[in-house]
Amino acid sequence: MAQASETGSAQVALRVENVDLTYPRQSSHTAVIALKGLNLDIEPGDFVVALGASGCGKTTLLNLMAGFMAPTAGQLTLGGRTIRGPGADRGVVFQKHALLPWLTVMENAEFGLKLRGVPKVERRRRAADNLALVGLEDFHNHMIYQLSGGMQQRVGIARALTCDPAMLLMDEPMAALDALTRETIQELLLKIWSVSNKMFFFITHSVEEALFLGSRLIVMSPRPGRITHSFDLDFNRRFLETGDSRAVKSDPDFIRMREQVLGIIYGDERAGAAEGVVHG
Repeated sequence: MAQASETGSAQVALRVENVDLTYPRQSSHTAVIALKGLNLDIEPGDFVVALGASGCGKTTLLNLMAGFMAPTAGQLTLGGRTIRGPGADRGVVFQKHALLPWLTVMENAEFGLKLRGVPKVERRRRAADNLALVGLEDFHNHMIYQLSGGMQQRVGIARALTCDPAMLLMDEPMAALDALTRETIQELLLKIWSVSNKMFFFITHSVEEALFLGSRLIVMSPRPGRITHSFDLDFNRRFLETGDSRAVKSDPDFIRMREQVLGIIYGDERAGAAEGVVHG
């Protein structure tokens, strides 16, 4: 793992305080209230996973954390500082890998440090450490198009880690992967989380994935998005203790929690559909 840098070494927390986000009116459509009165605290070592019906504002919340947009009301702070734009203290991994295809694996992994003017020897050492962490130590000189989808996502994770952010923001990074590759990457993320003490905010539509990965699960309501339920979980630590993901996912406690969360989400979806019928 890369040595702690000026961005990732401090024990910082993220605060979302009474945040609203309204998308302005477009032509004949009314303004869209995406988030309303949302509050959330994420501490070092938290792995927070967000679930909710489509359109509940999960990605909007992640974009606010990343600094890609500003709230209409309220504020987001990281380490006590207001988030006013993107920064090296937050690494983002997208659903599509967003790598640069004309660069090698190593060049992609070190790219953020290169932009910051870190000397070549140092940035390559840190990139190599993180490529090894994701199992790509033998692929430094490969081009991105020579890699499988799962390997490309590993490069994206290594690139995010190489800048040593305090927080990783992940927007459905495994949605396009096959089931076996997806499970492998899930296990990899938990191993990275266990050794890094970084904050993770992770979006998924898979209840099973959310329960397996998260130390905390938040469920968001249909628009306007609010956090309606929050669960503290330990299935990720059970996996880290045993190394047996299938045993964890087939455990009666896991199955009961899965059905409980599914009931909440399906109930929210039905309520949202009824609201659309009445007011649409």
